[in-house]
Amino acid sequence: VFGKDITLLLILSNLSSDHKTVKVDMSASTILYTRRAVAEILKATTSVDLGSKQGKHIRLKIPYSYYGKYLTTDKRIQVTALCEVMNMHGLKLLVEKTIILEDTNIIIKVPRRIVMNKAVTLEISYANPLPEPVNRCVLLVTLMNQQVKIHLARLAPKERSKIYFEFTPRRTGPLQLQVDFSCDKFSHVKGFVTIAVAPA
Repeated sequence: VFGKDITLLLILSNLSSDHKTVKVDMSASTILYTRRAVAEILKATTSVDLGSKQGKHIRLKIPYSYYGKYLTTDKRIQVTALCEVMNMHGLKLLVEKTIILEDTNIIIKVPRRIVMNKAVTLEISYANPLPEPVNRCVLLVTLMNQQVKIHLARLAPKERSKIYFEFTPRRTGPLQLQVDFSCDKFSHVKGFVTIAVAPA
C-alpha cells in the first residue's frame, strides 16, 4: 500500500545434490507505466550458500523514505534480482517483479436511496497514508460534467478527514461521481462511485 514500507521475499532453491554458492545482486527503481526507469532507490548484493536440496529466503525491505519522493503518479516500482551461481561458468538467472502500489485513501459514502430533484448529501473521506504531514490539499469532485475544486486543511501523518458534498440530481439513471485528491507530496489519488437516481 502506498505510504508503507515494502517487504519482498526472494526464494532460492538448490534442486541438485551438489553444494552451491549463489551471488545475488538486487536493485529497485521507480518506473513509469512504460517501464522506463525514473530513479534507482535501492541496490544490494548478498551471497547465499545452498546445501544439497536446500532452499533459503532473502528478505528485501524498501522503506517509504527510499521511494516516496521518487514515485510518479503511476506508483510503480521495478525490483530485479540477478542470481549468479558461482563456479558454474557464469550461469545466471534474472528475476523481475513490478509492484503497483495501491491507494486506499478515498472512501465515498452514498445514501441508500437517491431521488431526482431532491437534494442529497454524500460523505467523502480522504487520508494521508504517509508518515509525514502533507500540505496544499485539494479535492476535485466531478459530477454531471461539472467540476468543483475544494481546498482542504493540511493533514497530519496518517490522518483521515472528511467533507460533506451536497447536490441535486436532475435526471434519473446512473450518475458517476469521481473524486481526485492531490497534495504537495502526491497527486491524483482517485476514487469513484456510480450513483443510481430513482424517479421522484
